Amino acid sequence: MDKVNLEDKFQLFSDHWNPRLVGQLNGQDVKLVKFQGPFVWHHHDEEDELFLVIKGSFVMEFRDRTVKLETGEFLIVPRGVEHRPVAEEEVSVLLFEPSTTVNTGNVLSALTRSRLDSI
Repeated sequence: MDKVNLEDKFQLFSDHWNPRLVGQLNGQDVKLVKFQGPFVWHHHDEEDELFLVIKGSFVMEFRDRTVKLETGEFLIVPRGVEHRPVAEEEVSVLLFEPSTTVNTGNVLSALTRSRLDSI
């Protein structure tokens, strides 16, 4: 039962689109990730995802609209909804999602991370 300092944890890595596991509760993972540039279009058949912006901003693209997220804002993407995060500049994001969630959902790509490092 140790506290987690998000700023300290984000300083431990610099790569993009490679989530790190920082906690687990009730079958859910708490992950930290840095975004820059566009991700892949994808969806998750079984999992909802929460994206909380810790530092910076990004847009979540959906097929019918775009939502801009700033520091301190979050968005829940429901299961089955196709989406793509895009960040013009580096953004630090906390993800809260079921432990079964693979970052690229229904798509396999060079960005797919099926096993995450814990920090």
